[in-house]
Amino acid sequence: MNFIELIKAAVFGVVEGITEWLPVSSTGHMLLLNQFLTMNVSDDFWNMFLVVIQLGAILAVCVIFFRQLNPFSPSKTGFEKRQTWALWGKTIVACIPAAVIGIPLDDWMEEHLGSPFVVAAALIAYGIAFIVIENAREEKASSSLPGTGTGQLRPAPKHFAVTATTAEIATRSELADADARIQDVHELDWKTAIGIGLFQVLSMVPGTSRSGSTIIGGLLLGCSRTAVAEFTFYLAIPVMFGASGLRLVKFFLKGNAFAAGETAILLVGCVVAFVVSLIAIRFLMSFIRKHDFKPFGWYRIVLGVVVIVYFALLA
Repeated sequence: MNFIELIKAAVFGVVEGITEWLPVSSTGHMLLLNQFLTMNVSDDFWNMFLVVIQLGAILAVCVIFFRQLNPFSPSKTGFEKRQTWALWGKTIVACIPAAVIGIPLDDWMEEHLGSPFVVAAALIAYGIAFIVIENAREEKASSSLPGTGTGQLRPAPKHFAVTATTAEIATRSELADADARIQDVHELDWKTAIGIGLFQVLSMVPGTSRSGSTIIGGLLLGCSRTAVAEFTFYLAIPVMFGASGLRLVKFFLKGNAFAAGETAILLVGCVVAFVVSLIAIRFLMSFIRKHDFKPFGWYRIVLGVVVIVYFALLA
């Protein structure tokens, strides 16, 4: 077993654990990292590793949100259990568009859209979208303040209660969240859940980001940042388990088997992704309680420009 390859797998696990949940494109970062840190494995194993390493990240969601996702919790009331079942139903339904469209196009996307320039273009486009959408939400909320418009704000999220006093010192991003139609993940209706699922289809293009696509969709459909981020985590469970299972099946149907050390490489990547994801998810949920997504938008734009310049100089 090559210790260096295990170190590389751990580095990929760190990148996966951070970028899977932040709206900056995990696949895009993994493909770009591979330009500088290439593992000594077969192409088939690499393509499988790129997807299956996400299992470690998704287990972090199951751990952090175990109670929220568990409909059998003895500490929940009958109403709360029904809420949980309904949330699972909305999650599964929201995943149908990605399954129907994504499975048939999976191989084509992998073959034709893996270019660094495609990744860069998606990074920049979605970065601009985050900034424009957040600015529009903040402008709308600010115009609703007393003396500037209707004077009406929607009920504030639990972590921030808008009053006559706090509204004067609240940041624009906090006011935008207070003005959102959907404050809590359980307030999501079926129509909004399906709408977010349709936005998830856009994440098939490398560089767009699955979480970025669904978060943008949720913001446009009237969700608060915390509500759409939490629903995005839940959507990842069936999507990533399904994608990982499909990639493993393809790997073995091609007659492949794990070579010496490859099992350890995959396990190291998954374990590191799990641990880092625990930190990344908690960071994101804490960050967006008082901040908007614009910093991620600017990061995407800068990274996209750097990628274009770098690969243009190599050409």
